Formats: sequence, structure tokens, C-alpha cells
Amino acid sequence: MLIKEEIGKDMANERMDSMLTVREVARLLNVHPNTLRRWSNEGRIMAYRINARGDRRFKREEIAHFLTELSSQADNWKRTEIR
Repeated sequence: MLIKEEIGKDMANERMDSMLTVREVARLLNVHPNTLRRWSNEGRIMAYRINARGDRRFKREEIAHFLTELSSQADNWKRTEIR
């Protein structure tokens, strides 16, 4: 029984290692943590609630995708301004 519990903890730790906190993502996106929380509430960016307190975590892959989308939008805006 103890082995199963340890394996379960290891798997949970691996999943949490691939998750980022509000503070980490806010720094990556260069926004205030409250802005990130608002975006999460509005559905602009997906957050996962991890405990009874409702702390948010973000998947690394989803943040990378979000950054790619922002970058492509910025490129489109630049092209529109140049014309």
C-alpha cells in the first residue's frame, strides 16, 4: 500500500512541476498578477484550481500557446499599421 501512495505522490509532483503559478506566468507575460487572474476569470487563459483555497495553476504548454497567439496578433497589428 505504501508503494502505491509513493507512486501517486511522484506522479502528482510531476504534474505540478509542469504547472506554473500566477506569479510565474505574470512575470512571463509582463502583466500584474491581478490582470492574469482577470484573464482567467474571463476565459482568455485557462487556469486550474488546485486546492480548497482555489489557487490557480497554468499548464506550461498552454502558456506557450498563449504567447504564440499573442505574438501572431502583434504581428498582424504591425502589418495593419504599416499599410
